[in-house]
Amino acid sequence: MSSIRVTRGGDVFRLPCNDTDTLLALLRRAGCTLPAACGGHGRCGKCRVTVQGRVSLAGPQETALLGPKALQEGFRLACLATVEGDCTVVLDASRAVQAISGDGAMPAFTPAPIFEKYGAAVDIGTTTLAARLYDRSGTLLAQAAAPNPQRVYGADVISRIEKSLAGGREALARCIRDGVDALLRQMETQAGIEAAAVDTVVLTGNTTMLYLLTGRDVDCLSHAPFLADELFGRYAEPEELTLSAAPGARLYLPRCMSAFVGADITSALVASQICTRAESALLADIGTNGELALWHEGRLLCCSTAAGPVFEGAAISRGMQAGPGAIDRVTWDSGKLCCHTIADAPAAGICGSGIIDAAAVFCREKIIDETGAFTGEEAEYPLTPEVALTQKDIRMLQLAKSAICAGMLTLLEAEGIAAEDPHRLIIAGGFGSILNLHSAACIGLFPAELEGRACAIGNAALAGASMMLLRGEFQAQGTALAEISETVDLSSSPGFMDNYVECMSFKAE
Repeated sequence: MSSIRVTRGGDVFRLPCNDTDTLLALLRRAGCTLPAACGGHGRCGKCRVTVQGRVSLAGPQETALLGPKALQEGFRLACLATVEGDCTVVLDASRAVQAISGDGAMPAFTPAPIFEKYGAAVDIGTTTLAARLYDRSGTLLAQAAAPNPQRVYGADVISRIEKSLAGGREALARCIRDGVDALLRQMETQAGIEAAAVDTVVLTGNTTMLYLLTGRDVDCLSHAPFLADELFGRYAEPEELTLSAAPGARLYLPRCMSAFVGADITSALVASQICTRAESALLADIGTNGELALWHEGRLLCCSTAAGPVFEGAAISRGMQAGPGAIDRVTWDSGKLCCHTIADAPAAGICGSGIIDAAAVFCREKIIDETGAFTGEEAEYPLTPEVALTQKDIRMLQLAKSAICAGMLTLLEAEGIAAEDPHRLIIAGGFGSILNLHSAACIGLFPAELEGRACAIGNAALAGASMMLLRGEFQAQGTALAEISETVDLSSSPGFMDNYVECMSFKAE
């Protein structure tokens, strides 16, 4: 049997392998969380590693993604490179996945916790897990965040639905439960409380994430008419879900609105409290899945739009999540680009907020035109000596920002109001908390008319789940909102595609 030698930073270990294994499969079995936004299908190019030794020759697909120069330097895609004998694989320690902060604002209220001693709230995002731990007084004892371990099966819900239907249901459930358990144990250690002391957990997330968490059959989410056979809004039964880090805990799953508008938007609405006011407002939870809600004159319209993982840094050539070394801000000063990195670390890549800033600068300085094409001859534009944005990167951003803005416009049209009519635009999600709203308006992530009314409230899904944990009536409020909500199906909306095409352009200030 052959073996591969794996090095990452100062760590070195060996893995036995069959001569038919891909490097990605081997590394997954060894617990290495190598990015694979496409689910290991050779489309995203994120699972790049350096290889020396006996591996399969690169085919046309791998050559197109990496380019001849990178191949000559020893780079390979782990999902496409097959082991043919002994080899050495070098993993770039600087590309370790980082997690966006779980901070999220809550309105003032008097706690009346639904737990006996300690309670936890968990937001199961498609890309990131975030959690908080509280005691009976309502004091926040600890919080933690980590990448969603299901990322290895694909960056989006569609990839994971496909994996589940292909026989991976148990693996996906075990994967996400292990991730939640790890966060709970981390928080218990931080707070200095005994292990397994948590007696109640509120677990929010989009509909697919809750299905995968509970091990439900996702077939109903995979095809038209996309009617979920379970919308939750209840405590989980012990036979469908238990957590080893909280073995006796009650596990509450907030109510989802529909197949693709989940409990995360319900929780975000609870946190924002926009539905308790007379004024109209838009709420946008921007992430891999863009979930949108419009409150207007007692009516609640919602929709979901597939933004893709761009805002988390995936699908971008040098993209990464927000962590040390990620370019998070880009400005133009005295005729040149200026880039800021998180923790002032050497530039290792660029995260979502940096991508949006860079695109806004490109628009203003006419580095790209309205179509998103570079105005010069370059195939990529350097931000630093280490990091550049390619034409493909700009195109991926176009698709993502168009999906979000077109979804907003379609909701407004469904209600018969104009873009300038909502009193507020609430940007939810960890990504929103580091977003430059002016840059976002500049590139058309949301209608320019709403820039002056826009504000970011952080991880509102986690905040809403925390509120449900700390006061039971917020559970009832979330359920009531979900029940009155109306989901707008963008795939059948006659105006959505027109809006989508219109929103593709970059219009400089």
